Order: sequence, then structure tokens, then C-alpha cells
Amino acid sequence: MTDPDVDRAIDAVWRIESPKLIAGLTRIVRDVGLAEDLAQDALVAALEQWPESGVPAKPGAWLMATAKHHAIDRLRRDERLERKHQEIGREMEVQEGQQEGDDLLRLVFISCHPILAPEARVALTLRLLASLTTEEIARAFLVPVSTIAQRIVRAKRTLTEARVPFEVPSGPELDARLSSVLQVIYLVFNEGYSATAGDDLLRAGLCEDALRLGRILAGLAPKEPEVHGLVALMEIQASRTRARVGASGEMVLLLDQDRGRWDQLLIRRGLAALERAEQLGGALGPYALQAAIAACHARARTAAETDWSRIVALYDALAEVTPSAVVELNRAVAVAMAFGPAAGLELVDALRSEPALAMYHFLPSARGDLLAKLGRHDEARAEFERAAALTQNARERELLLDRAAASSRGDAS
Repeated sequence: MTDPDVDRAIDAVWRIESPKLIAGLTRIVRDVGLAEDLAQDALVAALEQWPESGVPAKPGAWLMATAKHHAIDRLRRDERLERKHQEIGREMEVQEGQQEGDDLLRLVFISCHPILAPEARVALTLRLLASLTTEEIARAFLVPVSTIAQRIVRAKRTLTEARVPFEVPSGPELDARLSSVLQVIYLVFNEGYSATAGDDLLRAGLCEDALRLGRILAGLAPKEPEVHGLVALMEIQASRTRARVGASGEMVLLLDQDRGRWDQLLIRRGLAALERAEQLGGALGPYALQAAIAACHARARTAAETDWSRIVALYDALAEVTPSAVVELNRAVAVAMAFGPAAGLELVDALRSEPALAMYHFLPSARGDLLAKLGRHDEARAEFERAAALTQNARERELLLDRAAASSRGDAS
């Protein structure tokens, strides 16, 4: 095996094993920052030894044993932590893999702890659970590497100073913490699915990382319906990825997409996850309701067959669970599709004074679409141009300016 082959093997092993490695070490040392340092020490050892000795049959176990030895060496240098040294010695006797699932779940809840700012939760989650480097996270979110590095360092310091316990919360705290976890995973997915800035509409790697995290969480918390709801939502949305971008990289709207390019495997997985959420009983939560809306599109063979009346009813339920101006805007669009553009425009116009939508480019975009369908082309052009000025994504801006030009020609679209 050549050195490049070994390097690729080590990289693949690290992507798979590092979350479990860091989770297990955090249980032992009770410090996520120290746990990551120890995991990195083990990686360095692998990079030094595996090119000569070859990749071991059980690379994850090798990394964990190496990291534990490094932990003992570090802690031996501090007599005040002798008791912790003894704890690690006992941990060495635990069969590998016995607590992997529990440890990973605890690490998820630590990475997404509400004590951290949302952007810090995202960065730490991608670092610890998606195994992304600081450079990869910075590139994905179009921010300086130093900014991401500072967020990660501060997040780990905050968790250490607050003595956040390495545990899965229970009772009311579980609901609050689970909401934070799901929010972080969906934020990562959305940034990949509809990049907020830059030249690319999609960042497929982030979608894949979020899906992987969601699937892991569903395996670790199989009785939480909203976890399955989020997975269903992401699977179905991800199924459209290939159809969302045209041959020249241009954005293709949902109703104009070639549904033959939708990934049927992801759709089946999404519908199965939605069914699991529904079978667990109780009222559907916000992610499951959004997944049910996505399922209406997935089940329609053509755009014309979409059950818009059901989508309106689902948005009604979503507005009850999580009332927001964005939900109301989406509901208005669904009403327009179900009952005509005039009915939708009346609802959209009622939202124009909402402070939460002041800089939201989808508001003028939706209004422009409805005005164009009503033949009010000059007003539609102005709305599309306003939306184009608000978005920071180059592909979306191109589409909106194209629609503005079409409105100037009097083309309803």
C-alpha cells in the first residue's frame, strides 16, 4: 500500500471514528476540549505509525487505546488528578463499543447546548460530529478561518467553565435541549440546501453532513418523533438536489423542476421516516409537519397534481405549533396555489409591515410572482428587483433579475 493510499485510509477512518472517539474520551475526562486534543494526539500517532505498520484491523479501537494512553500520561503529570487517573484505568477495562451509542448521544447534546450561541453550536457540531476541519467549516459558511477557530475555542472553553455535565438530559430539559439539537442540524442542512451567500446555490457536503447527523440521532433516539420528522424533511428536500440546478448552474424553482431527476431512494427513506414519526403518536411537531408538506410535493407525479389544499391545512397546523411571519408567508403562497393569486396576494400584502420580513428576500419575490400572475407586470418587476437586491446568493440574484426582465416584457411567470 502506497503512502497516498494510507493517507486516504487514515482520512476515511478519522471521518468515521472521530465522533465516537471524542465522545468516549469526553465521558472519561469530562472535558470536551481535552477530549478533542487527545483524539488529535491519537491521529498524529496514526499518521506516524500506520504508513509503516499498516492500518490495523480495528482502527477505531487502536485510536481509542492510543488516546487513553495519552490521557493517562497527561494526567499522571498532575497529582491532583490521581483519582481521574484511576477512573481512566477502570475505563480501559470496559469492552470497546459497549457505550458508543450513549456517548455519541451525550456528545450531541453537549455540542448543541443552549449555553452556546447558535453559530458556536453549528461550528462545534460540525467539528466534533461531522469531523470537518476548521478550514472546511469556514469555507462552507464563507467566513474567515480565524472566526470559526475562535468560535470553536470559545465554545469548548464555555462548556468547560460552566461544568456542563456529560449526560443526556431528562424531563423538561430534554425537550428544550432536543429542540436545540434539531435546530442546529437543520441550520447546517439549510445552509447546504440554499446557501445564504456566495456563487453556488448548493453546498452538497453540508447537506450530507446534516443528513448523517440526523440519521445518527434517529438511531440514538428512536422514540422521539421530531427526530424522525427532521430526518424525513431533510431526506425529501435532499431528493430534489439534482433538479434544483440547471445545466449552466442556474436555479430551477420547485414547480419547474424535472421530477424525473428527483432521487426516489431519498424520497422513500423520507416517507418511511415520516411514517415512523406519525406512528409514535401524538400531535405532529414542526419538523414532522414540514416533512408532511414536503411529502405532498414528493408524492405528486407532476406539479399540477400537487395537493395544495392539504398543504394549506398543514401550514395552518404549523402556524399553530410555531407561529411566525415566515410560516405565514409560506402559507400565503400555498393559498395562492390552491385558491388563486388574488387570495394569496391579499395575505402577502398583510405581511409587508412585519419587521421579521423586512430584509427577507422571499417576501418581495413571492409578491412579484403573484403580481405577475395577475398581469401587474410593472409592480412585479419592481418586487423582483427588490428581492434581487436583498439576496446575497449570486444564483438566486440571477434568477430574480431574469424574472424582473420577463416582467418588463410582460411575460407572466
